Amino acid sequence: MSSVSESSIVARLRAAGSVFAEDEARMLVDAASSPDELESMVARRIEGEPLEVIVGWASFCGLRIVVEAGVFVPRRRTELLVEEADALATPGMLVVDMCCGSGAVAAALISRQPGLEVYAADIEPAAVRCARANLGSRGRVFEGDLFDPLPGSLRGRVDIIVANAPYVPTDAIGLMPPEARIHEPRSALDGGSDGLDLQRRVVDAAPGWLRPRGRLLIETSERQAPATVLAFEHGGFAASILRSEELDGTVVVGTLLG
Repeated sequence: MSSVSESSIVARLRAAGSVFAEDEARMLVDAASSPDELESMVARRIEGEPLEVIVGWASFCGLRIVVEAGVFVPRRRTELLVEEADALATPGMLVVDMCCGSGAVAAALISRQPGLEVYAADIEPAAVRCARANLGSRGRVFEGDLFDPLPGSLRGRVDIIVANAPYVPTDAIGLMPPEARIHEPRSALDGGSDGLDLQRRVVDAAPGWLRPRGRLLIETSERQAPATVLAFEHGGFAASILRSEELDGTVVVGTLLG
């Protein structure tokens, strides 16, 4: 596939509104095994399908994370969740990645600290498939609603819970870019009327799984963070807000009191 062909792809992507047309064209050319497949991939991208789904992976914390159709694509802002959990973790700790999606957070934590004991859970079968591919034998992934599918033997023993629970208010989903609104599962986006329904459920259930003084970290938005902190405090946590302007990420970190 020639450079002329790649230049043509760049022009088509740019005309379709791609801000990073050159990078996207390069990724598509590298991923395609034939001119026909390349043409199909370019057409899918122009129609708004996420680039990561088309090529089969997303870049996250320096890793290639397997993603497929119908799976939430990990965002760069979620790297803050990894950084903060990594700073709190030590080898041998038991970590749960709740609402794990593709397992990107769990995979990144394991890559930084191979000695962690990692469990993950998500309600979407496609996400669980991807998470199992991304974690392999390094972690266990369960399918079900929040904590329900986890082994009961973990109760009261977990050191750190990380969660990127859906936090988009229901009425705001229609304002999202088409590649998210159309191609990602609604269950991975919709956080209820104020965006915090799933966060509250995680906070309410977490004390039954954490050890004393265990940590809960939840990604949220800068605007929603004060309300997330209130949920933590009502759930028995001391909580603080951490913000990265570089990543445009916001995380609330809580320590279980008592």
